[in-house]
Amino acid sequence: MADLVTRTEWGARAPHGSYSTLMSTRGVKVHYTGGRVDPKMLDDHDRCIGAVKSFQNFHMDGNGWIDLGYTCVACWHRKVFVGRGLHHLPAANGPGLNSGHYAVLALVGNAGLVEPTDELLLAIWDAIDWLRANGGAGKEIKGHRDGYSTDCPGDPLYSWIRKGAPRPRGGTRPADVDAKPVTGHTPRWPGRLLTYPPLTVGDDVEDWQRQMERRGWDITVDGQYGPQSADVCRRFQAEKGLAVDGIVGARTWRAAFEAPIT
Repeated sequence: MADLVTRTEWGARAPHGSYSTLMSTRGVKVHYTGGRVDPKMLDDHDRCIGAVKSFQNFHMDGNGWIDLGYTCVACWHRKVFVGRGLHHLPAANGPGLNSGHYAVLALVGNAGLVEPTDELLLAIWDAIDWLRANGGAGKEIKGHRDGYSTDCPGDPLYSWIRKGAPRPRGGTRPADVDAKPVTGHTPRWPGRLLTYPPLTVGDDVEDWQRQMERRGWDITVDGQYGPQSADVCRRFQAEKGLAVDGIVGARTWRAAFEAPIT
């Protein structure tokens, strides 16, 4: 199931009015921000929260809409923010087009962060799966520009949609993972990327390092994700058939804790 960030959790404002009911749709339309997205967002989930709040403020105070125009928002840390939510008419698809599809915003722009990562694409898929399972969404996956004159959702994301929106390789949702946890308990992914450079420091780094030590890797457990940790990460990713980038995202985190020790 999707890793949902509820409206209460992200601090949503109350809507100015009542939503129109939407029992089912033909599918989902994907959107992008249409502006610059700061690359610092990759390392700071709070920036994702700030962006969602900013869009809600703009839609309510600038556009005069009753709420954020999107059904939900997919972020770089594979989380899905609930916007208008299930069975509520969105406002972002365009006049006369909102009843046909739910609206999913991906926090990718036309400058800065332009190319969607696997984690972002998986978040979009998590949103789609959630809407299909619980909101009556049909099988269509379209871009905002399909039926409305706009550049949205940007060429890279639209190219992915035109290819059939393939789920990234190894893109198994957390609920679908069929493996026993190594320790009997899988700590929840902290929602930020562990990277070097810049140096990432924190308890989550120490948790990951300690788990890698349990798995037999020669690693210093000090809570500082430096060059040694990044090197161990790359070798572990290669071993597990993951994208080798030296970054501990959600997939690498889950592999460390959920994949059986051999």
